[in-house]
Amino acid sequence: MTECSDKPKVIAALFLTNTLAPRCHGSAPIMKRSTLFLLGYVCIASLTLLAAASSPNAQPSAKEPKAGSGPSFPVPSNLTPRAIHADHNPILSDGAYYSADPAPLVVGDTLYILAGRDEAPEGRNDFIMKEWQVLATKDPASKEWVHYPSVLRPEQVFKWAAPGRAYASQIVKGADGRFYFYAPVMQANPTTRDGFGVGVAVSDTPLGPWTDAHPAGPIVSQSLPASARMQNIDPTVLIDDDGRVYMYWGTFGQLRGVELEKDMVTLKGDVVSVTTLKGFFEAPWFFKRKGTYYMVYAGNNAGPDSECTPALYHACIAWGTATSPLGPWTYQGVMLAPVSSTTSHPGIVEFKGKWYIAYHTADAKDGGHFRRSVAIDEVKWDDNVQPARLRKTEPTPARPTTLPPQRNIAPAARASASNEPIPVQYWIAALNDGRTTRNPLPPQMWGSWNRTNNAPSYTLVYEWDKPVTLNGSRILFWADRRPGSADGVAAPKDWHLEYWTGSAWQSVPNASAYNSSTTDFNEVSFGPVTTSCLRAVLNASTDGKTNAALGVQEWEALAPNPVPVTINHSKAKGTCSAIQ
Repeated sequence: MTECSDKPKVIAALFLTNTLAPRCHGSAPIMKRSTLFLLGYVCIASLTLLAAASSPNAQPSAKEPKAGSGPSFPVPSNLTPRAIHADHNPILSDGAYYSADPAPLVVGDTLYILAGRDEAPEGRNDFIMKEWQVLATKDPASKEWVHYPSVLRPEQVFKWAAPGRAYASQIVKGADGRFYFYAPVMQANPTTRDGFGVGVAVSDTPLGPWTDAHPAGPIVSQSLPASARMQNIDPTVLIDDDGRVYMYWGTFGQLRGVELEKDMVTLKGDVVSVTTLKGFFEAPWFFKRKGTYYMVYAGNNAGPDSECTPALYHACIAWGTATSPLGPWTYQGVMLAPVSSTTSHPGIVEFKGKWYIAYHTADAKDGGHFRRSVAIDEVKWDDNVQPARLRKTEPTPARPTTLPPQRNIAPAARASASNEPIPVQYWIAALNDGRTTRNPLPPQMWGSWNRTNNAPSYTLVYEWDKPVTLNGSRILFWADRRPGSADGVAAPKDWHLEYWTGSAWQSVPNASAYNSSTTDFNEVSFGPVTTSCLRAVLNASTDGKTNAALGVQEWEALAPNPVPVTINHSKAKGTCSAIQ
């Protein structure tokens, strides 16, 4: 078993005061509150260009983009560009390459997006990121892109770097006309508790080849410019209208900013700490518009009434403004709701008179929280107020509102639980989202674990807007303890289903066996009932003194025959949830 404390990067919820369970089991993200590092890096076989070229998202002539679609810079000989036609988000959607942490850059008539590459095998909860890649287009609306795989690996340029961990970076064009690549790099021989530092590479083109602009090592780290116990990742850089250069970076709720000298690598003046941007977690992006400085970032101030996210593992994209480049900063709101991946990472630029946000999701084929893919959408502004407001961006394509005929009608119901407000690491919406995974993160399930006391019994409730007929149900439990345990998260001691008759809860008739497997769905059939509400009563595993917590990844409610399903997105409380 690998200890959680050996892992190099944490995801959002590990900044909690409450986590899923008290210790780490294998590769499952079940961690102590004090654990600050998530999961290590494991190599997987690279996908071949042949496989990429034959994918439905690539042109047949994947090696040679058509004339006029790519940049005017010469392509370095070590790069093999692929022409991509992206009908919809994400840009790389076929699963041949995953892309994350986008950083857009405009050079002349070309929009570039620098991105890391997720390479985690399916079901592996690790940020396996060994290299950066670039996407380029003359017009996002054209749907034509050029993909440059494997533009750079950290150890290829930074001789002081360890391989891997190609996290969120940014390329900017300096006043000297050269391009500067700011990257979080894990030092090969760190002398501090956390080895990340910000390295800077330089090139005559945004595609490389790159050389180390500061061969002595990182320009900031846990020991530079002074001792600081923070993880130095996610750099973002702005060259102001007067030519002065500023850099921000940070994660785990710590955001720092500093001015740089014109050489782009030397710190100038004092480092500032930013504490006024509500919910800041990571992924800052710094830009300027009409004299106002903007900071967009991944926020994770969570709770049932939060404008950001109900579940702490997920992040929204929030934003703030300032009248000077080093603040003070004023929080302004949320401009992008949580997406399908737990992490969220923004990059905003103006290109040919329009503004765009690049971000990542889990929406590509076989995508996931560690197999993310870059998307792009237009940003709209409200210039009737000062400072001008970022209007909330609605990701495209829109989520479906109806499902094809199926027996499972749970997505049409409102879900609730007896332990609401549920612990913020879980998400009640996961109960009926139709998605399961072999190794779920906490927001991919409903759960009851807390640090103080686990109740002996819990109920989950589905309520439909009008009566439905049911004759079965399936439920997938999750556990990190053996059956019969009295701590951690274990399968229920027993459970059963009840339906609302209009005046009382009654057990479903002629039910088959109630099993409690945590490796597969537990299906129960029963005599048909017509009702507006169904509930599962779950009795916790116990030793008579303490109780284990419960976890449910998915709960299906089955109609006798397949029917069309309209997804219920309502957050309003139903009447049945209040009836115990």
